[in-house]
Order: sequence, then C-alpha cells, then structure tokens
Amino acid sequence: MPKIPFFSHHPDVEIDPVCKMEVEIKKPPGGTHEHEGATYYFCAPGCRVAFSKEPEKYLDPSYEGSM
Repeated sequence: MPKIPFFSHHPDVEIDPVCKMEVEIKKPPGGTHEHEGATYYFCAPGCRVAFSKEPEKYLDPSYEGSM
C-alpha cells in the first residue's frame, strides 16, 4: 500500500534505515550516525552498529528493512 506523504511523515520523526521504524529525532533511542553529510537516526544501538558497518546496503532503494 503506498504511503501518502502528507500523512506518513512528521517533521520530528525520521525512519531508521535498518528496520524502517519511526524514530523521534530529538531523542533517538539508538543514537545517530553521520554518513556522506547526512544524519541518520536509529531505534536501537544494534541498528546504528549494523548501519555503520554497511551503510550502502541499508541506503539501497531495494532494501526493505529487517524486523
């Protein structure tokens, strides 16, 4: 089901690139990671560590997330 952009994203929330969960950017439970000038937010430390090891894998548009 396609997401409707107006309803699917809040300005204080980003999507964890590893598990695709919504993360509040003011206090991300898993911290943040800088990659190529962009900041990524994580739901848990494990997602941040996984991303830091293979950022290209998780930024690939064909990657659907792991749960």
